[in-house]
Amino acid sequence: MHYHKIKMTAAAMAMAVLVTGNMPAAELNTATVSAKSAISAVLPAAGVGLVLNDGVSVSQIREEIKKRKEEKEPAEPVASSDTKASVTQTVAESATEAEAAVEAESTAETEIIEAVEPVLKEPETKISDEEREKEQDVLIIAQVNDYVNIRSTASTDGEIVGKLYNNSVGTLVAKDGDWYQVKSGSVEGYVKAEYFKTGDEAEKIADEVGQKMATVNTETLKVRSDASLEASVIGLVPGGEELSVLDEENGFVKVSIEEGDGWVSEDYVVVATEYVTAESIEEEKARIAEEEKAREDAKKAAQAAEERMKAKEKAKEGKNAEITDKSTSSESTASQQVTVSSSGSGLGQSVANYAVQFVGNPYVYGGTSLTNGADCSGFVMSVYKNFGVSLPHSSTSDRYVGYNVGSLANAQPGDLVCYSGHVAIYIGGGQIVHASTEATGIKISNASYRTPVAIRRIF
Repeated sequence: MHYHKIKMTAAAMAMAVLVTGNMPAAELNTATVSAKSAISAVLPAAGVGLVLNDGVSVSQIREEIKKRKEEKEPAEPVASSDTKASVTQTVAESATEAEAAVEAESTAETEIIEAVEPVLKEPETKISDEEREKEQDVLIIAQVNDYVNIRSTASTDGEIVGKLYNNSVGTLVAKDGDWYQVKSGSVEGYVKAEYFKTGDEAEKIADEVGQKMATVNTETLKVRSDASLEASVIGLVPGGEELSVLDEENGFVKVSIEEGDGWVSEDYVVVATEYVTAESIEEEKARIAEEEKAREDAKKAAQAAEERMKAKEKAKEGKNAEITDKSTSSESTASQQVTVSSSGSGLGQSVANYAVQFVGNPYVYGGTSLTNGADCSGFVMSVYKNFGVSLPHSSTSDRYVGYNVGSLANAQPGDLVCYSGHVAIYIGGGQIVHASTEATGIKISNASYRTPVAIRRIF
């Protein structure tokens, strides 16, 4: 917010400065009170600047009072000896009166200065940090092949303090020759200006690369076929999920879910645009360490799970060696696994092989049973639980487990393929297995049937 400035009236200022000029000492204190009252009547509230009329300043007030004092100083008395005693007494009395006047005048000066000076020291206007930041914000967007280093100084010799990835958004802080001082995410530093787009071009690119998302802020969100609370419900979404926004109109938001595109009331979602931002060196190290730990933990859990499964299978084979339908059961399982690619890690392949066994089982909103019914994240959670890996029961939270592998082109069996309000398991050959809808249950689909928002690898 801007602070406003006001002017002190000429009458009040005149009283403050001149009231002590030609006035007996006895009346001085009364005049001082009047002057202070006059000033108080026009002084602004705390934090508001003050401008005096006619260029009057505190130093001028002091000079004026000093001048008045000098004019009142008594001259050196000269008298004959016969009148010396009388004159001495008169001078003493005058000196006493003069001292009293000077003391009273000094008190008046102090009171006036103390009342006025603090206000005069305030700047005429103040701009809040938030307003100043907004005024200086200039959108920039990085255009690089992969990433560009952010340095501590405007030189290639500067320490690397972070990385700015392609299409990362930031703000221009200052220019230093052919370098930009930029701020993106938690990182501030210098990058060559040639790696950025600014102005209208930057805004256009930002509109294209930014992901507008709607976060559900109610326990269960009803997605409807039209922008009306009377329209039919096409699907349900649990609280906390993030959905891709396709359109907004008349208090409704169009979102993408597994059952199709539908509308929700803006009262039940929070809409925001997400951008890629820079990553500091510390943040990168922490992320890599966290991802590595997640891989190691998942690998250990999966190996332990495989050993348990093998032990169970051996025991089962020993007990059922004479059961005649054993070969039929094996053939059935094998037929379900023919769609699973043999590429990728052995652990991821095992996950994919296990998941396809449940194709045809029902979809149940909020469910986690692989046989009696599960929703999309419940299905993924239960499949990985079989391998000793704990995943959240949320398609949005699944976007942040494991580590990012980029696009479908890099996907391997066992990877999580995350969509707006949905998650599936990649099984190779461009296909996924997922708990789709109540109408279809658990099924196999083409992975590109919808646009993924993230591909995450657990193993």
